[in-house]
Amino acid sequence: MSVSSPTPAPAAVATPVVIPLSRSLVWLVGTAAFAALLYYFIGIDQGAVSVFGADAHVHEFVHDGRHFLGFPCH
Repeated sequence: MSVSSPTPAPAAVATPVVIPLSRSLVWLVGTAAFAALLYYFIGIDQGAVSVFGADAHVHEFVHDGRHFLGFPCH
């Protein structure tokens, strides 16, 4: 008596998502601009020399985070 092996199910083929270059560049530039803005507010904004003048609200909001990340601020 011969034992037949089960036939394997066809493997699902993953198709890659294709994003047009123009749309990729928009996301890349937007992400880089957001990262630069975030870097400024966390790492560079000192309150007294802020783009908002002498208002230190942003500086105080990220104060502990900037020390945690190693940015000096005093």
